[in-house]
Formats: sequence, structure tokens, C-alpha cells
Amino acid sequence: MLTDEGFVLLKFWIHLSKAAQKQRLQELEHDPTTAWRVTREDWKTYRIYNKAHELWESLLRETSTGAAPWHVVEGTDGRYRYLTVGKILLDALRTTLAPRPATPKHAITPPAPSVIDNVKLIRDLDLSKKLPVKDYDRALEKHQGKLATLTRHKRFAKRSLILVFEGVDAAGKGGAIRRVTGALDARQYVTVPVAAPTEEERAFPYLWRFWRNVPRYGGITIFDRSWYGRVLVERVEGYCSVYDWMRAYDEINQFEEQLTRGDAVVVKFWLQISKAEQLRRFKARERSPFKQFKITADDWRNRKKWNAYEQAVCDMVDRTSTEIAPWTLVEAEDKYYARIKILNTITDRVKQAFDR
Repeated sequence: MLTDEGFVLLKFWIHLSKAAQKQRLQELEHDPTTAWRVTREDWKTYRIYNKAHELWESLLRETSTGAAPWHVVEGTDGRYRYLTVGKILLDALRTTLAPRPATPKHAITPPAPSVIDNVKLIRDLDLSKKLPVKDYDRALEKHQGKLATLTRHKRFAKRSLILVFEGVDAAGKGGAIRRVTGALDARQYVTVPVAAPTEEERAFPYLWRFWRNVPRYGGITIFDRSWYGRVLVERVEGYCSVYDWMRAYDEINQFEEQLTRGDAVVVKFWLQISKAEQLRRFKARERSPFKQFKITADDWRNRKKWNAYEQAVCDMVDRTSTEIAPWTLVEAEDKYYARIKILNTITDRVKQAFDR
């Protein structure tokens, strides 16, 4: 991902033989001015040199790629080591800055995915599902209580929770998030509203700004829109190339796998309403003085691309709904039903994490 984003990635493995390592440690240890640099851990590492050697070879073999190969440098002679690393760095910079033919970044662009069957994911949702108000109040209290209890449990201190909210404009993401935060300790969570990247954020790979907001153990981060913008709005609006949003599916899956390996519980929601219901809510916002700020020209413009967004959403769910981080499609025509389904899903996923 880094090299695709334009970074020059240089990886150096400075190698010492076992005999050379022993000599280096002894020389450092016998000099009073450098003895502090040698610890018990260094000698412990030396004693397992042969076993570790197999791991080093595997690491180098599996992670040396065409775009980012490993440079193995003999480290016994300091002058040779310094000059070799410097020459590789200089050559890489010269190659990067050299004029290049005016050809596309990627001459061969992978074809866009077929969405002929995928659109059924959205179109087959039963948007008529409802929850009576009298049942909603009781269910809200029940599920908020469950969520509060789980996030205060001692086992949650060794976990973190990441909630991703995506959905059709005016589908009720904000209202659903408020019902979730109503059950949480204010010191425990942070809500991250995601808009267009800032000038600083555009200087980094697109996942950088999301890595910065990954919660600590025992913490919760709620993303109001997320990294999926790369395969939704950036795809539909043409803010990135086909190659960029196509490779993003794999990058996102790897990103979420890394999060779950770090004991994070990743819960992702897509809130769906009908096109007719969206129009009704848009007009209601325009008529309400305290809601007019919620409706912008971008909302009306996005509505004209309903079919394109529908296809992008279905591709997104198809390609990034994994066993470790599945998508939950929420029938959000009735806000009461949607909020309870979201709360119930979160508590179920946290309890499942406790059982693992």
C-alpha cells in the first residue's frame, strides 16, 4: 500500500554471523564506556542464534517483494556497512527523481467487479420491519443496560471496540450513534466524524488518519463514516483511480485483520432506507429550521447517483464482509427498529469476543 501511494520503501537487514556477534558483544562489554549497551537479553538472544536464524530466513523470504525487497548487508565491517547502505539509498533516490515516460501509473488496470447479482444484497432487504414505540422504550433501556454492563466488565479491559457506521444519506446514523453513546462512560469512548481529508491527511496513505484513532485497550472508537469512503464516495465521484479503489478492498481486509489480531472487536453497520423515504426525510429537514443544517447540495447531488452508490455498496459488502469483521445490514426505514438492532448486534459481538 505504501509503495502504491508513492512512497519509496527501503528495508535493510544488517547481518552478523554468530561468531561475529559474540565478538561484538564481548568488545562492547569489556569497554567501560560501552558496557551499558550489552544486557542479559542480548546474550539470551545470542544463545538462540541458530533457532532464530531459521525465522530470519523465513521473514526475509516471505516479505521481500518486487516493490519493497530486503537489502541484506554484511555488518561485520563498519565502513563496508555504512557505504553499502548509503549507496543503496542514493541509488533509490536517483531512480525516484529521474524523469520518466509520460505513461499511466498502472498500464494495466484491473476490471471493475461485476455487480449484476450483488445488488440483491440491498434490494432484497425487508424495509417494512417496524418496532412499536411502546416496545422501543423498553427494549432501548434493556439493550443499553446490557451494553453498559459489558463495556464495564473486567474482561473488556483487555479488548477494544471499534464501531463503523455507514449508510444512505438521512438513514439515521447520528440518531443510532447517540443511542449507543447513551450507554457508555464518556471517558471510555470517542466519536470520529469523517469528512473530506485535510491537507495534512492527504499527505499520507488514506488509512493513516484512521490508524491514529484506533482505541486503546478498554476504549471505544465510533466512526461516523470511515475508511470505506475509498470504495464508496471516492469510487463513485472519481476522486481516485479504478486501480486505487480496487486494491483498497484487500488493504481494508488486512487493516481489519490487524485490528482484530490486536484484540479489537470490529462491528460494521450499513443503514439502508428506500429512495422514497430518503426524499421524504430530505424535505422534512428543509422544512425544519433546527434540521436545515443537515441537508446540503451534496446530499441532493449524491441522490442523483443512487444506482451507482447502490452498486458500490453491494461490492463493498461482498468483498469486505469477513468472518472476523462482518457487515450488518440494518433496515433503517423505521428508526426505532434500526436502533435496537444495532444495540443488540453490538452486545452480541462483545459477548462473543469474551467467549473466545
